[in-house]
Amino acid sequence: MNWRDAALVVAGLIGSGTAVFHGVLVQRLMVRPFEAFFAADKRISAPIRRLVPLLLHFSTIAWFLGGPALIAAATWLGEDARLATCLFVGSLYLFGALGNLWATRGRHPGWMLMAAALILIVFGVSKSGS
Repeated sequence: MNWRDAALVVAGLIGSGTAVFHGVLVQRLMVRPFEAFFAADKRISAPIRRLVPLLLHFSTIAWFLGGPALIAAATWLGEDARLATCLFVGSLYLFGALGNLWATRGRHPGWMLMAAALILIVFGVSKSGS
């Protein structure tokens, strides 16, 4: 394993780890309060009550799956597939980092972790990192 591969593996571990922590926080701080609100308001239909928690966890799932994708890119995929995977996962992590930075005004470590993963992804796809 070279440095480029190691960078992608570490980026994947950071991204998946951040996603797990994010999922716990989303469940505690957003899903549970919404469920209580939905239970109190009978005008909200059952499909909406089922859909909202899934949508709140969508970013968690995407970030978590980005981790194994980066690890697979580092260990099994060719250069073109590696680049495509890194662009896709990197764009998810970039959106997460910028959204977290903006929403929390920088007072939450999530954007820093996603930014660190992004830096590692850029290093992992660079030609000079070998």
